[in-house]
Amino acid sequence: MRIAKVIFVTGGAGFIGSNFIRHLLTKTEFTGTIVNFDKLTYAGNPHNLADIADQYGQRYVFVKGDITEAAEVEAALSKHRVDTIVHFAAESHVDRSIHGPGEFIKTNILGTYNLLQAARQFWGDRKDVLFHHVSTDEVYGSLGDAGKFVETTAYDPRSPYSASKASSDHLVKAWYHTFGLPITMSNCSNNYGPYHFPEKLIPLMIGNLLAGKPLPVYGDGKNVRDWLYVVDHASAIWSIVTKGHVGETYNVGGENEWTNIDLVRLLCSRLADVQGKDPQEYLSLITFVADRPGHDHRYAIDCTKLKSELGWTQSLTFEQGLDATVRWYLANQDWVNQVSSGEYRTWVEKNYGAR
Repeated sequence: MRIAKVIFVTGGAGFIGSNFIRHLLTKTEFTGTIVNFDKLTYAGNPHNLADIADQYGQRYVFVKGDITEAAEVEAALSKHRVDTIVHFAAESHVDRSIHGPGEFIKTNILGTYNLLQAARQFWGDRKDVLFHHVSTDEVYGSLGDAGKFVETTAYDPRSPYSASKASSDHLVKAWYHTFGLPITMSNCSNNYGPYHFPEKLIPLMIGNLLAGKPLPVYGDGKNVRDWLYVVDHASAIWSIVTKGHVGETYNVGGENEWTNIDLVRLLCSRLADVQGKDPQEYLSLITFVADRPGHDHRYAIDCTKLKSELGWTQSLTFEQGLDATVRWYLANQDWVNQVSSGEYRTWVEKNYGAR
């Protein structure tokens, strides 16, 4: 069992990062310090962890910083005497990468390089440290109607986003093989759950349903995704950080394959049940729109390695996780409205400064 004392979480104010920090401090036996290093872009929100900051005092440290600025990374690692890095920080929205790929290249590739170099320089030849890199199943490309991605599946990225993540994955493995940096890596399927930025599929659909707006579905809606509850993803990462074998990659999946159209229909039904409405009222809002360029047909993760070697498993079925997610969004409309408006950016700039 690997013992972490000071964990440096990049992108910890984002969706998956904030859920990981919350899980670590409230659901595990971790007794050390977490340093949340986040640039606070549009998808990073300190409010995601406001209660954690209040409750855990000096065990939770927030640092506004940019992984593309090497000096900022180096200073933070040294100041806080970091022994474990969990790297979430990334530009992650495929549509945004199509319209503006430059930021994805800068953050996902250059930013990861800076982290690797800083870790290597700060840790030297130490072997009691770990750099864990969080990646995506999109690096593997697109599946047909059968088969699943395994850790040895050849990379075949199709979008600027997945290409930038594939590049960062290769860098992490190169720093392990060339320089001996202790690393682990995980590639996950689509996450969903609390604190998900409203531009992503499930929170977007919930928001549009509540507002009575059309539900845009790409193409014929037959693209397939494997859905992973974000809390289960957090527990998987912690299993890898504490028990994973150095140099290894672990795939993390929900083992819940849904076509986009079936998922949207299920969401309409679940929200109608919660609100006591006729599902048809919501189903009538489904609108098919032009498909996204390079839209991968199907993703599916085989997480046998993670389960058999580290004993991890999912805690919820997809239906249970979706119900919990719907109820969270209904109970947290103030959060949704804030991050969807200019109010959030104004607040960040006032309290943390503009970049």
